[in-house]
Amino acid sequence: QVQLVESGGGLVQPGGSLRLSCAASGSIFSINDMGWYRQAPGKQRELVASITSGGSTNYADSVKGRFTISRDNAKKTVDLQMNSLKPEDTAVYYCNADIVRRWFSTGSPYWGKGTLVTVSS
Repeated sequence: QVQLVESGGGLVQPGGSLRLSCAASGSIFSINDMGWYRQAPGKQRELVASITSGGSTNYADSVKGRFTISRDNAKKTVDLQMNSLKPEDTAVYYCNADIVRRWFSTGSPYWGKGTLVTVSS
């Protein structure tokens, strides 16, 4: 019924840039917060950046100044522009969205299956 699909992952050199996109589809009334999480090998999943329906953003300290999250409410997409990438940014990146299915209900969390970002020389 609801699907989140990430795209844009891949292999990049340190200092390079990459743009991740996530598109929500299916039976959706509205979307509250959206965000990007990542999970590196041997580590727990962590929040990278989030954005509210009104456009307020929040970033992990490790990516502040380098990453930018944005969303297009009409397209139901959220993007993550990643600049000045470091090897420690290597992880599987997951899209998350709090989605309202019906006008009278509250949101529920949905996850994409992830896209791999590898930063290596």
